[in-house]
Amino acid sequence: MRSKDGIKKLILCKYVIIILLMFMSMNFSTVKAYGAEKVDEEVKAEIRSFIERVISERNKAIVTNEPENIKAVYDVSTKFGQWSYESEEKKMIYLHNWEQKQGVKFTEIIPMVFITRISETDSGGFKVNFTCSTEYRYIYEDRPEEVNKARIGTYHVQTLVNKNDKLLISKEWYTDPFADSLNLEKLKVDDVKQFILSQDSRDFSNLNDKRKRVKEYADKYCGAAEEEQYGFKYNKAYRNFNPEGGDCANFASQCLHEGGKFRKGGAWNYNKGDATASWVNADKFKNYWVYSGRASVLAYGNYEKVYKASYKLLPGDFVAYEKKGDVKHISMVTNADSRGYALVTCHNTDRNDVPWDLGWSDKDIKFWLVRVHFPN
Repeated sequence: MRSKDGIKKLILCKYVIIILLMFMSMNFSTVKAYGAEKVDEEVKAEIRSFIERVISERNKAIVTNEPENIKAVYDVSTKFGQWSYESEEKKMIYLHNWEQKQGVKFTEIIPMVFITRISETDSGGFKVNFTCSTEYRYIYEDRPEEVNKARIGTYHVQTLVNKNDKLLISKEWYTDPFADSLNLEKLKVDDVKQFILSQDSRDFSNLNDKRKRVKEYADKYCGAAEEEQYGFKYNKAYRNFNPEGGDCANFASQCLHEGGKFRKGGAWNYNKGDATASWVNADKFKNYWVYSGRASVLAYGNYEKVYKASYKLLPGDFVAYEKKGDVKHISMVTNADSRGYALVTCHNTDRNDVPWDLGWSDKDIKFWLVRVHFPN
């Protein structure tokens, strides 16, 4: 016969097994309810067509400055749908303010959309994950024959609803490249524009080879902003720190180590997924390069204080973006446009050869323009 303790243990085990089975059943039901991979192919095709059309129309609305043209695709009866529309409207206003400051005109904004997942929601709508690689083409107003190109990659999550047999966006989240640009209109736009339009193109053909290799590395591994031939991927040899707060300093460190051939050391190091703070943290990255003597500061301050000095930046240098006394972002300088305006490449919101202040024009942001000292 079993002891009383043995019987109690047996009963307890039975209860545990029953609870585990119930838990597994609940999990299975939840997954099934969302229909992760059960969306009908015809519906998927309709959703893909809708998203491609929406992204294209949003970009056309930026070029033509007609935000009302895109309002009809949002479910503005909900607060998240209204916020999503207002966010796009705010982006358009910012981009047109930046055009005026820069003396340029966006002529085309060309998207490439890659849908990675379509799933049903428990409310009967759809959740869509997709990546968009967007090429922004712009001209300086007095040189319309010279077309400049910048590419920005964004990662989106959209929630769609079907109302009256019509798909609408009820919620959208993405890594907005213009989220930190709220007060550009406060600049002395005419003075800035006059100076920018007085500049000419710059010749980088005689650059240090290591500076050139920094650009080559940045072009190849800038993720959703890179050219299609590279597959829109980060370098798989390195850990992606975006889920842990950001990958910009990690990417800049890779550019300087892999491209610029700067040696790793005790303070600035990466090994098998582990990184020192100065390798992966934006503020500590800037401090390491400046205080180690491997780099020096060309200029520091708000946009009006530093924009003239930005014409000294060369591929292989970097820009650090400071908010509230702390550097939040690092971009590598990789090129200059037809007016010699410095262009940058980075991770987080992936950018490739984008004007260095585009998306960073808030009055409270300060810029560190940093010259990196490459050995011969």
